[in-house]
Amino acid sequence: MGLNWIVSIVMLIQQAFHPDSLVIAEQGQPIVNIKRSDYILPYVGLPFTNETKLNKLIDEVYGRLYHAPINAGLNEYEGIIPEQMGSELDRRAFMDQVYKFIVEGTASNIEAPQQIIHPKVDSELLTSIREKKIGQYTTYFNSRNKNRSKNINLAAQAINNQYVFPGESFSFNGIVGERTTSKGYLRAKVIVKGEVAEGIGGGICQISSTLFNAVDRAGLQIIKRYSHSRSVPYVPPGRDATVSWYGPDFVFQNKYDQPILIRSVVYGGQVTIIIYTSDEVHVKQRGVPSASKRLPEEVPADQNVNRIH
Repeated sequence: MGLNWIVSIVMLIQQAFHPDSLVIAEQGQPIVNIKRSDYILPYVGLPFTNETKLNKLIDEVYGRLYHAPINAGLNEYEGIIPEQMGSELDRRAFMDQVYKFIVEGTASNIEAPQQIIHPKVDSELLTSIREKKIGQYTTYFNSRNKNRSKNINLAAQAINNQYVFPGESFSFNGIVGERTTSKGYLRAKVIVKGEVAEGIGGGICQISSTLFNAVDRAGLQIIKRYSHSRSVPYVPPGRDATVSWYGPDFVFQNKYDQPILIRSVVYGGQVTIIIYTSDEVHVKQRGVPSASKRLPEEVPADQNVNRIH
């Protein structure tokens, strides 16, 4: 409280000489314009800084400036895509700048201070992680079904180049996120052997099921896995993993002492998911039955059948 009183007295003395407007910029481009008078809270005749509004300002500027780092990854030819640094607002330095404007009024514009965010995986670490394939699984689908194929591709892209560090858990719903039209997911109306892939994102259970079998082969710890109410045609009976946004999830944990990398590739009518890790990891692979290469029969969407989720 003592410091705030001192600040308030100084503000009261110099108030008439302060500029009231401050432009906050990123690399010379204005992002926020604030008024000094909006951040002063009169109290017992003295002006105090409105901490609530100041914290909201900091959160707003932080959100505008935040750029997530991007881990190194593998391209479609297994070549390394270099990592990209991220950046975020330096909250402490920014707060000092704003306080200085409110108290001293010496600047009418400031460059928002930023700090670098390093990605968790750089090219050097990726080189060591990609040394060993510990799990791989392939399933097949009818690529002529455009809506379902689009959903499969989107979900495959979402889990591709994802890392799971030692002791961490991977949640399919957490990584893929909600399946919405704004993300490009389509309503898949084609019915396969009496089952309907109903609603936005129909078909993504093929990705979660393919991932489950690759992960199981790799000897990783399965935390959550639920089967459909009926057999599905793209994996052997009992080898599926159903998911939905407000329902079942597929979750596994990396029990090894090295990170793992998930590679998910869709080519034509097949999905292949590969689990990589360091050559230092010793794995006893589990026996998992392979999927049939025979494409499932499809029936017209207007046929009367039971629906599942």
